[in-house]
Amino acid sequence: MKTCHREGFQMTLGVVFFLLIGFSSVLAGDPQCLSPLALAADRAGRNLYIAETDASRIAVLDVPAGRLTSGITLTAKPTGLCLAPDERRLYVTGGGPAGKVLVVDPVAGEVVQEFAAGHSPVAPVVNAEGTRLYVCNRFDNTVSVLDLTTGRKTADIRVVREPVAAALTLDGANLLVLNLLPAGRSDQAYTGATVSVIDCVENHVVAAIALPNGSNQPRGICLSPDGRYAYVAHVLARYQLPTTQLARGWMNTNALTLIEIASRKVVNTVLLDEVNSGVANPWGVACTRDGRWLCVVHAGTGEISVIAREALHQRLDAAAANRPVTSVVSRTEDVSNDLSFLTGIRQRVRLLGKGPRNLVVVESTAYVAEYFSDSLSIVNLASERHPEVRSFPLGPNGPTTQVRRGEMLFNDAELCFQTLQSCASCHTDQGRADSLNWDLLNDGLGNPKNTKSLLLSHQTPPAMSLGVRSSAELAVRAGIRHIQFAVRPEEEAAAIDEYVKSLQPVPSPYLVDGKLSERAVRGQSLFESAGCVACHSPGLYTNKKSYDVGTGQLLDEGLLFDTPSLIEVWRTAPYLHDGRALTLVDVLRTHNPGDMHGRTSGLTDEQIADLAEYVLSL
Repeated sequence: MKTCHREGFQMTLGVVFFLLIGFSSVLAGDPQCLSPLALAADRAGRNLYIAETDASRIAVLDVPAGRLTSGITLTAKPTGLCLAPDERRLYVTGGGPAGKVLVVDPVAGEVVQEFAAGHSPVAPVVNAEGTRLYVCNRFDNTVSVLDLTTGRKTADIRVVREPVAAALTLDGANLLVLNLLPAGRSDQAYTGATVSVIDCVENHVVAAIALPNGSNQPRGICLSPDGRYAYVAHVLARYQLPTTQLARGWMNTNALTLIEIASRKVVNTVLLDEVNSGVANPWGVACTRDGRWLCVVHAGTGEISVIAREALHQRLDAAAANRPVTSVVSRTEDVSNDLSFLTGIRQRVRLLGKGPRNLVVVESTAYVAEYFSDSLSIVNLASERHPEVRSFPLGPNGPTTQVRRGEMLFNDAELCFQTLQSCASCHTDQGRADSLNWDLLNDGLGNPKNTKSLLLSHQTPPAMSLGVRSSAELAVRAGIRHIQFAVRPEEEAAAIDEYVKSLQPVPSPYLVDGKLSERAVRGQSLFESAGCVACHSPGLYTNKKSYDVGTGQLLDEGLLFDTPSLIEVWRTAPYLHDGRALTLVDVLRTHNPGDMHGRTSGLTDEQIADLAEYVLSL
């Protein structure tokens, strides 16, 4: 049985608050992981709906009574939810390749309708009239539009890459969608994630707002109460620098980008870290209704930043007018490099649970879903001094499996010097890749490499593009020492090993009903006849050997590169060790000197497309 983690959960203090305010949990059962991920609240703040991902359930908290009143069982693991404007329906996204939207009657506590969605749907958003629902289909790279009056899907709108969060402007005219990863080549001067802007009135025309260079993993977005601004929380990587140190945000910083909605322009990007202490992996973002506070959850450090919103804008306006703001900032361009910009207008509040993710704010109270401790943190923002924090457990305590502990450590920036990053800062979402090039020192200086997915890394040694670590076990320990700049107990690395070993491939969006398409079937034959199968043999799709395939340049010219597994390659663009190939077609046609990557020079464009589709289906 899968069990959940309570280490570091301040149960003694939590129980005290529990008794003081009369909260009591009525949902009992096996001590399994609940993994609360997303939240929604009614306008009056009486009912809080909590998506418990691993329990496949929506928990309902009666806030005034201080108790969990019901659990709504679902047919899919929930990934997001939103409440209809009339509060009579709750829309819940869930499922994998054949995703769905579950329509829940919150009063009856049951699912009353289902809509088909795309691959791994998340982040549902309903319009103010309650007639239209927008759903991000993460691995289809689309946003679906559902007509709630007819129950039909009216559009699938293509966005950039892995949409994971969205917000509708107050007039309903535009949907702002966060794309998790950069979509271009990673060997260029600019590599960054974007915000897609969907015109909801004029034929769903899509525009793009580029976040600053190095931006990736934008997960949280909210609007200012007046609708003028959008606030986007994300990682801001300094990938152009060799990873010789971490201090003062040398490698990864954590940021908040402000966007003016009318002009669709970035106002500026503010660093959330402090000079000697980072706030890794920003996630949920929300404003209080009166606009006084802007809250950002930090999943890597277990904190919430409470920012005086008007003071933030005043400082940005002063910088735009070339007036001194801090010892570092006297113009707009300085802001995104100032680790002291929020000093005096932001409080960092330590939460009581583990792994905070999303939040909702009702009046002067913030509720934060804590993924690893199966709990809520309840933050009173009305306190005149330091915000008060209470903790509310959502289920019984349970022991911790080695895999679960490894997952927590993988996402925990407390392992890292100055808490600036976690393993997940580069290996986002279950050990995958951030699509950036990093100049790690394990293979010399001046030869940056694209971040590799950790999927199957323990089963396919050696590790790293040049095979400089003979095993993933060695790479994990070297990463803690030389990338986290820390010395940690061996049992922590062992737990991370078990977590990474447990990772499973996600079915490819190129499959049709779980099977190869006609094009991919043709490509499978070409995979054999072109000789690809000799190095990428079925099973793990690697022979675990290294070759010079003619792709090394400059300092890497003539070196032997590890043969990577092709499983889940659809998810790992850009390609080759330095990300110079945007697509697999580029790999097979443009970057295959002397047919060293398979005999593809004699193939037609149609055959190349067939071969690429087969590989993308693995």
